[in-house]
Amino acid sequence: MIKRGIDIFVSLSALIVLSPLLLLIMALIALKLGRPVFFTQIRPGKGAQPFRMVKFRTMTNERNEKGELLPNEKRMTAFGSFLRSTSLDELPELFNVLKGDMSLVGPRPLLMEYLPWFTEEQNRRHSVRPGITGWSQVNGRNAIGWDRKLELDIWYVNNRTFWLDLKILFLTVRKVILRDGITHEGSVSMPRFDEYMQQKKYQ
Repeated sequence: MIKRGIDIFVSLSALIVLSPLLLLIMALIALKLGRPVFFTQIRPGKGAQPFRMVKFRTMTNERNEKGELLPNEKRMTAFGSFLRSTSLDELPELFNVLKGDMSLVGPRPLLMEYLPWFTEEQNRRHSVRPGITGWSQVNGRNAIGWDRKLELDIWYVNNRTFWLDLKILFLTVRKVILRDGITHEGSVSMPRFDEYMQQKKYQ
């Protein structure tokens, strides 16, 4: 209950204080990337129950002649890259925290289609609310591999305390300022977990 109370207080306070910045970002996204300004996606929450996570949009909707979206690298703009590197694209997730879908600190919510690929141990990451930031985010974020990322998530679930959450929040601010671990080597985003597991299966 204490954790949930802190989540509500901090997320509500941040949304009020940051409202001018949020409105500015929304206007710039509409101008530079078009509408909609938000990117929403169904993600697994506590107990792997689906919820709609909201972020600021960082890519265009450019498509090829077949109507298929172009690769992420070709749809990412300088402005979108700036939003990601500063983690400003994550700010709308404060609404998810306020609603109760997420917490300030916890394992990052991944994709619904990854669920069948998790081991029983890895599925324990869903025993707590997913977070805007987490232990794996302050220990490498997208710069580390899937095995290590999930290992760190489970470590957090097993060792979570109020003081650990404070430490993670402090380290998150430091990571954001330094723009450390934002992207995976050779890509603007982390490789898909299901594709990684398929490759690992046949190695």
